[in-house]
Amino acid sequence: MSDVQRVWSPDVLDGFEQTTLAMPDAADGPVDAVVVRRRTQLTGDRAVLYVHGFGDYFFQTHLADFFEQHGIRFYAVDLRRHGRALRSYQLPNYTTDVDEYLADVGAAVDLLVNEEGVDWLLLNGHSTGGLVAVLFTDRWSNRASVNAVFLNSPFLDMNLPAWQEKALEPVLSFMGRAARTLKLPGLSPYYGQSIHADHRGEWRFDTAWKPIEGFPARAGWFRAIHRAQAEVARGLHIEQPVLLLHSDQSIRPTEWTDDLLRADTVLDIDDMIRLAPRLGRDVEVRAVPGGMHDLVLSQPDARAVTFDLLADWLGRVMPA
Repeated sequence: MSDVQRVWSPDVLDGFEQTTLAMPDAADGPVDAVVVRRRTQLTGDRAVLYVHGFGDYFFQTHLADFFEQHGIRFYAVDLRRHGRALRSYQLPNYTTDVDEYLADVGAAVDLLVNEEGVDWLLLNGHSTGGLVAVLFTDRWSNRASVNAVFLNSPFLDMNLPAWQEKALEPVLSFMGRAARTLKLPGLSPYYGQSIHADHRGEWRFDTAWKPIEGFPARAGWFRAIHRAQAEVARGLHIEQPVLLLHSDQSIRPTEWTDDLLRADTVLDIDDMIRLAPRLGRDVEVRAVPGGMHDLVLSQPDARAVTFDLLADWLGRVMPA
């Protein structure tokens, strides 16, 4: 363990604390990632690092509770330009290269291994964080520090019909180079409404960091994500065990119905099922009946199934 005396400050979440990782300057200036942990740490050398999705940040404290109940210390990283790491001069959630996010995860992994005494590490990625997690575990320099990967509705392909994606690809690829910050049509607000307690959901989160209608996607971001997803489509070579959980149905919402409380309204589960075998040699894929896009924010019955499936898998991949 390193002798570095790192400063951990109180977090916005009660009972948690955070530390800032200064990353090399980017085109828009200084950038950081922020790592969050429970203030009262478990003992032991097993840990999980949670990576959030687009238009998102870590707020799911019950996820930390679950892992700690299974003897796994909990950490999360807010990636550059997201959540705790969003600075006033930055475009929220913007990137032109997903490797920026891999670098943030790499710095967080180094912190856990070198400063926090972690010897067995689970990488947990949700949505875009799932895409980041698989690319990191496939090819980043310190990928060997990861022992297992849990994917919660990973963003492995664009949620577009194949013909539409093929037609849009050259246009958006050009725009992603020539007009990188051009705003693209936004997300439906229905997903945000389905999870926030002020609308139709159960959860409280900071809508400055996770707006109900989402942050606008931009052409440069689209191109970066599309290029990253093309890596997945060509096939990865992850050696570690992977668990991929997804809902049992997807819906493209055009109006509110209560069905949106029991489906993935952001991504197409068929893409996850189709691409899962291309991730590596040991990938387990399971559906959660009635699951929402972020499975741990699902209705109580689907949430319980999510945690049961995860607990069963952990019991098989963690060392005794």
